[in-house]
Amino acid sequence: MTLADSGPRSVGPARGRPRSEAVEIAILEGVMKLLEDGVPLAELSIERIARTAGVGKATIYRRWNGKDELFVDVMRAAEPPDPELPGTSMRDDLVVLLESLRQRGLMNRSSAILHNVYAQMKSSPRIWKAYHTNVVNPRRELGRQVLTRGQRNGELRADIDIDLANDMFTGPMLLRAILRPDAELPEGLAEQIVDEVLAGLRPVSTRAGTAVGTPVGTPVGTPETPAEP
Repeated sequence: MTLADSGPRSVGPARGRPRSEAVEIAILEGVMKLLEDGVPLAELSIERIARTAGVGKATIYRRWNGKDELFVDVMRAAEPPDPELPGTSMRDDLVVLLESLRQRGLMNRSSAILHNVYAQMKSSPRIWKAYHTNVVNPRRELGRQVLTRGQRNGELRADIDIDLANDMFTGPMLLRAILRPDAELPEGLAEQIVDEVLAGLRPVSTRAGTAVGTPVGTPVGTPETPAEP
């Protein structure tokens, strides 16, 4: 696998200094090559990475504080790029976000190296925490922003907990992509999940006699019965 296979992307942490994208890609691909050769994360050293990438150790340290930061950027660069949201509606944005999760699931299944590295990262609490802080949490925050905007626009019920709703949308896709490796990830799955979850979270029609946010089980009002003559 090479990072060029995924197309142009921004790699490496921003440091406010002159950047050489070619050098950074060479370093990241050097790490990937070592991992593909079967070198465990625990045995990778900055010196070995520098030698493989054809750069000096100082070149690496000018861009990353250490291996933890470097490994997180390797994984971020090896994954599909984060999607650009259309912004046309909450539904459309949610579909794009879930489709990105589906693509990541397909890539993890087809790439033995990515699957292996994810497993190794979990055995390193510092790297796993850094990955969640710098990659997973920003993605979750993007979903929260989409849902919050949809709630303000009336596309989502006002009484819905945003964090819970976020889990309700992403949960089914993550379950299939990670916990059920035998489960299918067909095209159209993102749309199906979004539409089925939204069916229960959209504002309730006032024509049904139920106000938005009315707790489940609250009796719906009926027309008054005319008095007996």
